[in-house]
Amino acid sequence: MLGFKDLKKSIAVTENSVECPVKDCPKKVKRQKDGFQRKKKFKCPEHNIYISPSSFEYERDMDNLLWSHYDDLYLLNRAKRAKVEREMARDDSEDAVVWNVFRFLDMQDLVIPVFDFLLEIELEDPEMIYWTYHGGEKSVWSELDRARQEFGDDAAAGLGPDIIIDSRNALIFIEAKLTAGNETEPQGKKETKKYLTGGRSWFGRVFRSDYERVAIEDRKYELMRLWLLGTWMAARRGVDFYLLNLVREGEEEGIEVTFGKHLKEDPARIFKRITWEKIYKGIADSYVPEEGKEKIIDYFENKTLGYDEKGRLTKAFTL
Repeated sequence: MLGFKDLKKSIAVTENSVECPVKDCPKKVKRQKDGFQRKKKFKCPEHNIYISPSSFEYERDMDNLLWSHYDDLYLLNRAKRAKVEREMARDDSEDAVVWNVFRFLDMQDLVIPVFDFLLEIELEDPEMIYWTYHGGEKSVWSELDRARQEFGDDAAAGLGPDIIIDSRNALIFIEAKLTAGNETEPQGKKETKKYLTGGRSWFGRVFRSDYERVAIEDRKYELMRLWLLGTWMAARRGVDFYLLNLVREGEEEGIEVTFGKHLKEDPARIFKRITWEKIYKGIADSYVPEEGKEKIIDYFENKTLGYDEKGRLTKAFTL
């Protein structure tokens, strides 16, 4: 996997060509102009990556993954089916970062200490659910499926939290962002499904604002859905609910106000912005021996997000 220390700090881009971003590589490829394409003319033959002026893509998904043993890939391949689209070979893939970080927390039994650090709550018997896929049930988590049916939510659209942490005392939904923002709209602007009537008009019990204001005017449709479904699921089970918006340092700094103003929060249901950088700190300060976390620490410190409009390499995280 290529990181900041392996790549040129800037690349030459002309009207017709782009140079390979790997250090000391003299190869140039045709410049992509009509969207990213995986064609031979855009591929560096030395490093097997497809190149554009702003990013690059590996030949295989697993080339961009830290954890790719048989058990990892078995779980990942099943989880990928729970979402309509999942691109993991691109250098700036949000899904690849989600997998690399949360799979590490899961494997190293760091969910409890890291989330105690993030939320000051000690989770009881937490279980990680990736992209709505429940490993024990070998399908989309039945609890979430039940909530979707209650509110007429379209499971076929593949929309759901990136990570769910289910425990005996709390339910956590994590909506992760890497380069994208939180502004989303329903495909049919007037289509409310059963969001307003489901759960015995649950919408009015957990929102201060109406659907039009939250989902359309303020364009917080995805966060709205997750808050609606998650609070209802948690209330049915009698546990606390957390909706976490996971972003990079410096991004979405006002989201707790701009989305939070629409919510009826209390100690049992909380919306919170957290950062990838704080998860990094939680890992770095954890009890896992240095050799056990060296790989993920190096990943955080060298992760890139491609090249800016001036051809300069950008780091993913501020560490």
